Amino acid sequence: MKIIIEQIKTNVNITDNEIFEIAKARILKTRAFIISGKMCIYKRSIDARHKDDIKFVSSVCADVEAKKSTIDDALLSKYGVKYLADDNIDITLRGEMPEKSPLIVGFGPAGMFCALLLARAGLKPIVIERGDDVDTRVDKVNNFYKNKVLDVNSNIQFGAGGAGTFSDGKLTTRINDPKCSFVLKTFAELGAPEDIIYNAKPHIGTDMLRAVVKNMSYEIEKLGGKIYYNTCLKGFDDGIAVTNNGSIEYSSIVLAIGHSARDTYDYLLKKGVAIEPKPFSVGVRVEHLRRDINEAMYGKYAEDNRLGAASYNVSYRENNRGVYSFCMCPGGEVVCAQSEENSVVVNGMSSFARDKINSNSAIAVQVDREDYGSTPYKAIEFQRDLEKKAFLAAGANYKAPVQTLGDFYENKAINEPSKIMPSYMNGYTQVSDINNILPKFVCDYLKLGFEKFGKKISGFDAKDVPITGVETRTSAPIRIMRNDKLLLLGSDNVYPCGEGAGYAGGIMSAAVDGINVALAILQR
Repeated sequence: MKIIIEQIKTNVNITDNEIFEIAKARILKTRAFIISGKMCIYKRSIDARHKDDIKFVSSVCADVEAKKSTIDDALLSKYGVKYLADDNIDITLRGEMPEKSPLIVGFGPAGMFCALLLARAGLKPIVIERGDDVDTRVDKVNNFYKNKVLDVNSNIQFGAGGAGTFSDGKLTTRINDPKCSFVLKTFAELGAPEDIIYNAKPHIGTDMLRAVVKNMSYEIEKLGGKIYYNTCLKGFDDGIAVTNNGSIEYSSIVLAIGHSARDTYDYLLKKGVAIEPKPFSVGVRVEHLRRDINEAMYGKYAEDNRLGAASYNVSYRENNRGVYSFCMCPGGEVVCAQSEENSVVVNGMSSFARDKINSNSAIAVQVDREDYGSTPYKAIEFQRDLEKKAFLAAGANYKAPVQTLGDFYENKAINEPSKIMPSYMNGYTQVSDINNILPKFVCDYLKLGFEKFGKKISGFDAKDVPITGVETRTSAPIRIMRNDKLLLLGSDNVYPCGEGAGYAGGIMSAAVDGINVALAILQR
C-alpha cells in the first residue's frame, strides 16, 4: 500500500534524501507500517510568510506494509500520515459498443481528456475543432501580431489545446478530486516535466503545453480517433451534427465548446436549450517587474533559483462583492485574447522558464447577474460591449488601452509607462483612461483592491505601475444546464462539458470535467 507523510517543513537548501529520513522517522513513530519500497516527493510548496526564513513544505509518498490488522488512526493523524487515495480510472465500457462514434465539439482541456479516455476505451471518438492544429495556430497568432489580421476561428481563444495553449499552463485547482492526479500524470506521460506531479503550484508554460497537446492528439488518432480542425459546429439534432465541412453522425455529442464560443451560445439559445446566466468577473492586467515581485515575496531569497519566479494570490471582499488576482503569470507577458474583430481582450501567458522581465496578473471584479440584466444574452453583451469600448479607446487598430495606476486613480490619461513597459504585443498600446471603458463599480473596486493589495505586497500599488485593459474572459458568462448524469436537460445523448458550459474554471477542472463526461458516456 501507499501512504502520504504530510507537512514536512524544511529549509530550502535541504536535500530530498534528508526529507525522506524525516518521513521515515514519522512512519516509525506510528508503529503501524514497515517501509517496503521507494519513497518520492508527493507534493512540495513554498511557505514565504516569513521572508527571513522561507521554508519548503513537502509531502512524501512511501510504499509500506501494515504491521498489524488494527491501526490507530489518531496516531497516524498525529504524525501527519494518511493513506494515498486511489487515482486509477476505470474506463470499461458498461454497455454495447455504439454503432456510431461519440462526437466531441472542441479540443481544449475538457475535449482533449474526454476524447483521450473514450479513445482508450475503444470508442474511436470524432473531435471537431473550429481552430487550427497547434503549429498553424501559432502561425496565425504571430501573423496577427505582425499584420493585425485576426482569424476569428484560430487565435488565442480557439484552436488545439483551447485558450490554455496560450497561457501560463497552470495546473492548480480548488477542486479536491483524485482525478487531478491522473491529469497531472497524463500530462507528464505526454511530455510535461515530471515535477508537475509533486509541485503544489505546477505549471507547464505555453511552450511545453503546445508539445503536450500535439502528443495527446497523436495518441487519440493512434487509438482510432479522428480530429478535424477548421471544423465548426453549426447545428445538431437526431444524431446528426452539421458543420461548415459537412455532416457527421454521432452516438452522443459532447459540447466542450470553450467560454468564447458566442455563436454556439446563440445557436443553443435559439434552439431553446436550458441556459442560465451566471456571475463572472472583469478587470485589467497589472504588470510589475519580476525582480520587484520576487523581492516583495521572497525578501533576501529573491535571487534564489530554487524558488523560481514568485507568484501571489490576493483578494478582498466588501459589501458582497469581491476583487481578486486571477491567472497570475510570473515572468510572463500580456497577450491579445480577442476572438472577434474590432475588439480588445487581454490575458496572461508565460513560458515554462518564467524568465521574462515582467510578471502580470488579472485584477478582476465580481460581476453579478443583476449588474448586467440577468439574461444569457445580456451577460454576453456585457462582455462584448467592454471589448469594443477598449478597441475604440485605444485607436481602433487593436492597440490595447494602458494607464498608469496613478492616472487611473485620478481619472486621467497623461503619463506614459516608463519604469515598467507594457508587454502586450511588444508594447502595442495607447494611453487611455480605463475609467471610461469599465463600469464605475468595477473601477471603484479595482481602486479599492489595489489599495488593499499594496498593503500586502510592497510596491503593488505604485503610481507608475501600468494596467492594461480589458480582461473579460475570466470564465463563461452562462451555464448550459445538465442533470445528474451530466446530460443536457431534456436530452439523452448531449453532454455540456467544461469551462464553456459553465462547469469548470481552468485547465485542471476542465480536464476533470471532460473525464467525468467520458465516464458518463461509458456508463450509459
